[in-house]
Amino acid sequence: MGRLIRGLAAEGKLRVLAAETTDIAEEARVRHGLSSTPTAALGRAMTGGLLLSFLLSKTPKERVGLRFTGDGPLGGPVVEAAPDGLVRGYVKSPGVELPLRADGKLNVGAAVGRGELKVARALSNGEIYQSATELVSGEIAEDLAHYLLQSEQAPSAVLLGVRVHGEGQVQVAGGAVIQLMPGAPDSVVKGLEANLQNAPSMTKLMLHQGLDQSVQWLLRGLEYQATDLSAIGFKNGHVPLRFGCRCSRERALAALVYFDRHEREEMITKDGGAEVVCHWCGEKYQLPPEDIRSLGFSEVRCPDCGTMWEYLREDGTVVAFEGDTCRCGRRVELPALPKA
Repeated sequence: MGRLIRGLAAEGKLRVLAAETTDIAEEARVRHGLSSTPTAALGRAMTGGLLLSFLLSKTPKERVGLRFTGDGPLGGPVVEAAPDGLVRGYVKSPGVELPLRADGKLNVGAAVGRGELKVARALSNGEIYQSATELVSGEIAEDLAHYLLQSEQAPSAVLLGVRVHGEGQVQVAGGAVIQLMPGAPDSVVKGLEANLQNAPSMTKLMLHQGLDQSVQWLLRGLEYQATDLSAIGFKNGHVPLRFGCRCSRERALAALVYFDRHEREEMITKDGGAEVVCHWCGEKYQLPPEDIRSLGFSEVRCPDCGTMWEYLREDGTVVAFEGDTCRCGRRVELPALPKA
């Protein structure tokens, strides 16, 4: 399980969040069968997603989605995180591997490529706020810092890292966001810049000093004060983080509604049922014929993106989309369905 800490420095002129995500990145590697470069890319993106969820969300029910759409061979990463500490994510090409960079590091930037970072914020009232910025390097951290500056007008230093060893196992993973608050004097900016310029990589810091001391090192001379998170219910002084998915057997069965009746019957006669694999976490759901035949054939889809809003099972059970706003941002409108 990972953990997140937070605090302030320079008399409140610097806002600091940092996370240790080694177990999360390793679980993603195992679940998706990732090679080294995809492990580093997805691990950085999941850490960044968690940090942004705590920066941008106002309630625990909100979520932040990141989609890196680059021209590199990786296809992703795609991440969803929430301030309840849960994160999930995937890449389209888990086995991609590229030659190392000239400095001997994994070439995440080339794997992701250039393109666009799309950020979707699912608010507690069901609305979805979407924005997009250009990918400046594909290295994840620089792209998130660019997003925070362009879309949130929040100058920030973003540090992310994943170190793999052996057969590709994650040795350490984590990151930090240090955000300049309005009115930060030049002396604070220059002090932070000097610390960051002389800092080793985030993974090297964490490997030798751990998360808390790494943050102290990055903010030396700037009077960092950790926030006492036990005051808001976290007895160990940090927010626990973990890889967690919202998939379920019910959602897996609902996915088969996208196939027509003939196609579903073929699944039964040819394969004896169906196997549905969650692309977010790799979980496999085996669905027997009786479950597949329980699906009804009345359905309502989003006219913009095709997302299933509501369908009727043969037993009369109505399964409806959760929320008032579709994934594409359109308002969900559900007409009365005909009886089965």
